[in-house]
Amino acid sequence: MRRLIALALVTTALLGGCAQTVAFDAAEDAQNPLCADIVVRLPDTVGDDLQKRQTNSQGTAAWGDPSAALLRCGVTVPGPTSTLPCVRTGDVYWLRDGSDEDNPVFITYGREPATEVIVNRATVSPGVVLLDVSQAVAFATETRQCTDIEDSLG
Repeated sequence: MRRLIALALVTTALLGGCAQTVAFDAAEDAQNPLCADIVVRLPDTVGDDLQKRQTNSQGTAAWGDPSAALLRCGVTVPGPTSTLPCVRTGDVYWLRDGSDEDNPVFITYGREPATEVIVNRATVSPGVVLLDVSQAVAFATETRQCTDIEDSLG
């Protein structure tokens, strides 16, 4: 299911090229006031030159034209898992869903509200994107930490 969401989001964003508004669905809890606090703190660029673009949904962000990274705040807060590896950038723990190797999905772990980032690997490194957005995402309340952290972002 998560793979289908990721593919739909990336496909929608890619079709919206030419600096048009990036259209994709807001997360379930996008109205959470902390999502607004996160979104206003997001960087204007990720990587060396991927500019932030306008999106059509609350609690969302996109970078690059066509979109190389998408962010949705207010996704379902994940519980402990033994199937998804955990990585850390800055002070933020992320669960990595690599079921789509070209467009991995990262979801904050131990933060409320939870934030999801989808990265088009052909355009930008997931590590670069996560490092660039981590300071804003760290604004969400930390509730727990991963106990087993991988060395690689996959």
